[in-house]
Amino acid sequence: MSPELSADLSPTRRQILSRTGASVAGIAFAGALSELFAGSAAAAGDTAGYGPLVPDPAGLLDLPRGFRYKVLSREGDRLRSGQGLVPSNHDGMGAFAGRRGRVHLVRNHENRTTGRIGVPTVEGLTYDPAAKGGCTALELDGRDTICDEYVAIAGTAVNCAGGPTPWGTWLTCEETEDKAGTNGYTKDHGFIFEVDGANPHRTGAVPLTAMGRFQHEAIAVDPRRGIVYETEDAFERPFGLFYRFLPHKPLGGTGSLRAGGALEAMRVPGVPDLSMIQETGASFDGVEWVPVPDPQAAETPIRLQDFGPKGITHAQKLEGCYWGGRSVYFVSSFARTKDGSAATHFGQVWKYEPDRRRLTLVVVFGPSTDIRLPGESPDNICLAPSGGLMVCEDGDGAQHVYGLTRRGEVYAVARNAQNIGTPEAPEWGEFAGVTFSPDRRTMYVNCYTPGTTFAVTGPWR
Repeated sequence: MSPELSADLSPTRRQILSRTGASVAGIAFAGALSELFAGSAAAAGDTAGYGPLVPDPAGLLDLPRGFRYKVLSREGDRLRSGQGLVPSNHDGMGAFAGRRGRVHLVRNHENRTTGRIGVPTVEGLTYDPAAKGGCTALELDGRDTICDEYVAIAGTAVNCAGGPTPWGTWLTCEETEDKAGTNGYTKDHGFIFEVDGANPHRTGAVPLTAMGRFQHEAIAVDPRRGIVYETEDAFERPFGLFYRFLPHKPLGGTGSLRAGGALEAMRVPGVPDLSMIQETGASFDGVEWVPVPDPQAAETPIRLQDFGPKGITHAQKLEGCYWGGRSVYFVSSFARTKDGSAATHFGQVWKYEPDRRRLTLVVVFGPSTDIRLPGESPDNICLAPSGGLMVCEDGDGAQHVYGLTRRGEVYAVARNAQNIGTPEAPEWGEFAGVTFSPDRRTMYVNCYTPGTTFAVTGPWR
C-alpha cells in the first residue's frame, strides 16, 4: 500500500462543453441543471476547477495542488477478512454511512468466468460458483483507514455499475445476457442484486428478476416515488434502452424489491435513436413508458422484443445514471455511425423529468483536440460537493475524473498516472465508481486497471 501523497501544479486546460460554441453549451448546461444548485452551493458551482494537475512522483494519481490521496486497496492484496485476494477490474462503487462515523464502500468487480483475480466464493453470498464477478466491501474509519475488507456478493458476472438506494444498500448490475450453459455459467445472468455493505448476509445473493434480464449498467432511484431507473449498455445494434421499474413495494427498505413490480421501457415519440438529437436544450414532451413484453428475455433480448408499431427508443452506450433534484440524469458515453447509430457524438447527458414527462438533452461533449485532456466519453457520474457533477472519463488517451460546473465548464480533478502500456505507446486504465463520503469531505474513486481504490481529500468546496 502506497503512502499518502500530496500534489503540486502542472499545466492543463479547461474545456467548454460545446455543440457550436462555449456560450451555447454553458447556457444549456446551466438551465438544465439549475435545480441541483441552491444557496452557497450555487455560488461555489460557478467557479471552475481547483487548478492544474501535478504529476505524481509515485506515478499513481495526478491531483491539483492542496489535494492528497491515499491508496485504500489494490488488486492482489490480501482481503482483511482472510477470504482471499482483492479481485481485479474495480468498477462502480457507492459510499454509505456506518456507525460511529464509519463509512462502508461497496465496490463492483467486472469479472467474467475468466480474469486475473475473481471474487472469492463465500457460503451464503455466492449466486453462481462459475462466475467470477461480484462486490467487495471496505469499512473505513473517520481517517479513511481500513478497518475491514470482505466479500459482499460473489458468483455474479460482469458487475459494471449500479447505484445506491434511499435505504442505504447498493444495487449491483450484471452487464451480460449470458444464460446457464454459456461461457461455463451454471445459472442465467443479466440481473440486478441488492447488497448490504455493512451486513452482506442480510441481502445474500438473490437476483431481482422482475427488474429485467439484460446488459445492465447503472440505476437511480426516485426518492419520492421509489421508481428505479435503469440503463442498458448493449454492445450491438439495436442498442440499449432506458427503463423504469415500478416496484410493488416502493421505498420499502432492504429486500422490498424482491416483491416484484412492472418493468417499462422509454419511448420518445418520433425519436427511434437518441443519437439523432444534437441540439443542447432540445426537449421532448409526452415521453411514453411501454410495458416490456418479457422482462426475463427467455427467448429474445428485451431490446429486440416487439414493442408495437410505434417501436421503442434506443441509444448506444447508455451508462451512468443519477438522481438530482426532481429529475433523473443518464449518460450516453458516445455514438458512432460506423457501429450502427443514427449519428455520431462524443458523449451526452440527458435529463428526464417525471412530473412533466419531459426529456431534455442537457450536455454534449467534445471532441478533445488533445487526448491527454478531458472532454469525451463520460461514464460513471455523481454529484460533486459544490453541487455540480463529477464524471469518470472512459475514452482514448489519458483518463480523468473531471467536474462540470453549471455553466458547462469542464475541469480536471484527477488523472490516472498508472501506465499499463509502454513508454513508447502509453495506455491508462479508465476511472470508475466516483462517489463521495457521507460528510462530502472525501472523494472515493477506482482505477479499473490495475484495480486500485483511492481516497482523495483536499479543499473541496
